[in-house]
Amino acid sequence: MQLGTVAHAGTTRAAVLTDDGWRALLLPGTDRYAPDLSAFLAAGGTLDPATVTGDVLAGAEPLTPLPHPGKVICCGLNYGEHIRETGRDLPSHPTLFAKYADSLVGPTDDVRLLAGTDVDWEAELAVVVGTTLRGADRATATAAIAGYTVANDVSVRDWQYRTLQWFQGKAWDGSTPTGPVVVTPDEVDPTAGLTVTCRVNGEEVQRDSTATLVFDAADLLAYISTFTVLRPGDLVLTGTPGGVGVARDPKRFLSDGDVLETEIEGIGLLRNTIRLT
Repeated sequence: MQLGTVAHAGTTRAAVLTDDGWRALLLPGTDRYAPDLSAFLAAGGTLDPATVTGDVLAGAEPLTPLPHPGKVICCGLNYGEHIRETGRDLPSHPTLFAKYADSLVGPTDDVRLLAGTDVDWEAELAVVVGTTLRGADRATATAAIAGYTVANDVSVRDWQYRTLQWFQGKAWDGSTPTGPVVVTPDEVDPTAGLTVTCRVNGEEVQRDSTATLVFDAADLLAYISTFTVLRPGDLVLTGTPGGVGVARDPKRFLSDGDVLETEIEGIGLLRNTIRLT
């Protein structure tokens, strides 16, 4: 199934995409519609196709699917080619950093950052947590995955490399497009391989398969849950393939007006314009 948060008639709704279009989802145990997918999952929402009976939302448009995650945790250096282009060895443990919900924007929103900064692309698969996890093993982590979505960890490299800690280059407000939908695990299997592609103004700059991840979704959720609890609606970004701008010779960064497209097979496409002001 495909889930999302959509704009409709001047408000927002958590919704599921059906043959009839987007249908609104009720908050569990109530007769009230969930305002977004974050609220639906946090309230314990689960999906059974037989119970999807909400109103059809004609003309609904997808927004950021999870606008209010409690945690956004990201893994760097998780594709072999990307690790090699940075000159590093394969890691024995995931390289992690965090973002805030303020960093998230929708599938067609502009990405607005400061002019004069070195802005780079990072196409990524994101994992959506569906149940609370603490100290999970791999099997438990796998069962806790609510679905997958597309993300781009747009990075401000000159700020990222000011220190050994990446945080200040990764957590800029409005810098991380996500969406357009969350696809449930019965429809896509990243371990079998989904093609991840990034294009700048129509030129392909990244392409790889999620089958080549060093640490897959279940690995990351199990590892992270060892030291911090994960809750429904949290997001885990799994890392980017090779082809980032900072690793090129000469280096290449995004300019004002560039169109950034991020696509993952079986999930969907983000199309965001870079605005540097």
